[in-house]
Amino acid sequence: MESKKNTNVDVGRNSSIYFAVGLNVMLLLTWMALEHKSYDRAITQIDILQLSDQIEEDIPITTINIPPPPPPPQITEAITVIEDVEEVEETIVRSTEINMDDIIEAVAVEDVVVEEVEEDIVIPFAVIEKVPVFPGCKGNNEELKACFQEKMQEHLKKHFKYPEVASELGIYGKVFVLFQIDKTGTVTKIQSRGPDKILEAEAERIISLLPKMEPGKQRNKPVAVPYSIPINFKLVLNN
Repeated sequence: MESKKNTNVDVGRNSSIYFAVGLNVMLLLTWMALEHKSYDRAITQIDILQLSDQIEEDIPITTINIPPPPPPPQITEAITVIEDVEEVEETIVRSTEINMDDIIEAVAVEDVVVEEVEEDIVIPFAVIEKVPVFPGCKGNNEELKACFQEKMQEHLKKHFKYPEVASELGIYGKVFVLFQIDKTGTVTKIQSRGPDKILEAEAERIISLLPKMEPGKQRNKPVAVPYSIPINFKLVLNN
């Protein structure tokens, strides 16, 4: 059965195209309506009038009179001239160098005074010709040496006293004492070295009590003789 409609008069055949064109037109009109701006003329004129009034307003000019700064003070320096009352003698520094033009004066030998300086000669105890004589010792040099050492031991035993502080603290040890018997026979230059200052002080005290001796001699001249001796401090425990 054939259709009776005429395709040329079919209204709906281009409906999609018409719809798209109409939609675009509506979107364009809507965008123009949203972007359209309008201004209130009355408000604009008022703003312009107010602006012109502010520009034409005269601002008074104020003149400030500032006085000029004062001139700087003038400093006058008084120069006082002091006259020299005393004359100062100039010191002339002369050279000590000798040249060919200087005259050298000869001095006689008799005019020169030579002072004799006695030197302190120290001879070790082991090699001295005559050892110092401890009071009470007699005999030759070897006998005097043996007697000297014996008397020294007796002196140590006689004057030895263990320090109470060292005993309470348990301090003990060997102290080496070095001293010198000078050319007058006096004990001098006492030095000590030990485990504690307390023991060293006691050892020096014992040596300082040595009597004056007959000095040692080398070539029949009194000389100083050094001597060293150890002093052993021991603690005895009572059971």
